[in-house]
Amino acid sequence: MHDTPFVGPTMADFEAARAKVSEVAKLTPMESSAFLSELLGSPVFLKCENLQRTGSYKIRGAYNRLTKLTADERARGVVAASAGNHAQGVALAARELGIKATIFMPVGVALPKLQATRNYGAEVVLRGHTVDEPLRAAAEFAENTGAVLIPPFDHADVVAGQGTLGLEILDQVPDLDTVVVPIGGGGLIAGVASVIKQRYALEGRTVRIIGVQSANAAPYPPSLRNGEPTEIVIQPTIADGIAVSKPGVLNFEIISRVVDEIVTVTDDDIARAILVLLERAKLVVEPAGAVSVAAILTGQVTNAGKTVAILSGGNIDPLVMERVIARGLAASDRYLKLRLLLPDRPGQLARVAELISEANANVVEVLHTRHGRDSMISEVELELSVETRGPEHVQRVLGRLTDAGYDPRVQF
Repeated sequence: MHDTPFVGPTMADFEAARAKVSEVAKLTPMESSAFLSELLGSPVFLKCENLQRTGSYKIRGAYNRLTKLTADERARGVVAASAGNHAQGVALAARELGIKATIFMPVGVALPKLQATRNYGAEVVLRGHTVDEPLRAAAEFAENTGAVLIPPFDHADVVAGQGTLGLEILDQVPDLDTVVVPIGGGGLIAGVASVIKQRYALEGRTVRIIGVQSANAAPYPPSLRNGEPTEIVIQPTIADGIAVSKPGVLNFEIISRVVDEIVTVTDDDIARAILVLLERAKLVVEPAGAVSVAAILTGQVTNAGKTVAILSGGNIDPLVMERVIARGLAASDRYLKLRLLLPDRPGQLARVAELISEANANVVEVLHTRHGRDSMISEVELELSVETRGPEHVQRVLGRLTDAGYDPRVQF
């Protein structure tokens, strides 16, 4: 971190943004988590931006940016590109301010996000199959029509809007020690970290800011090592909301000065966090919004004191949620997929089912075939999906089958 930590918006900018953003954004709850507190050994609070209007914090930055437009710029309209949360934030902000909005989204965008953006009154144009193509199309649209391009993170007004979340955190947990924040391009953590560090500096106190990225889309660690925003090749990740290949210029400048640490989490870690939030906190959180909790679950947040984890969004497609829950159950050793080769004679399937039942596990799916690639002509292949209750129970199921002479292979 630099010796002169504060660049970008000032506290006056953040307070002015709060006055504007409060016109449209909700004051979201701050919930305590007994489960995470016990795990961490100190109090943990969840800042529930998944319950925000449009389902994420993005309305804050979008609305603050749009309120700064001149009358001429408002008349020309705005344009943005997004696969989801930024699109909805800009669409709602534009509707509230009476500004025409055009949003470019990829062809494969989740139907709930597409419908929500249209329902907020924006004109949606589907273009390409990745976020990069809509971004290029939006830039061309702005150049050709004069519409104002609203960036998702790399703008001082957007950062100031997102920083209003930090002001709320300070009001709700005034004596906090650590804040854990999801990072994509860096708009949210730049705003939140800047607010909290500036306020605590005035009070002569310290606070630790930890950023979290998906391991498959983490440009900030190499960028910080290189001392400049560095582009990476993104690998597939369920956390599409923070899958950004290169940090924003302003965001990087702020983050390099005020963020203490950046960690990464895997898709399995994220899936497990979503499951924990569903079961323990009764909260629906999208993968990008759950990475803060994933960092806590994986032991990457330590000696944290009073901790706030930001749940940045809750916009998850039900079909994706179904797959993520299954992945989370598997990552938590509560869903076991087995493959066995059995002698091709009557009673073998019943015998295997009986052994699993004796281990108090429940078979939920069965595939029984003679056409397995690795089976001999006298064998059949059996694939089983089994509900289990954790690592010890998994070993009990496998042990029961092994003791009976079978060779169960765990499938991933």
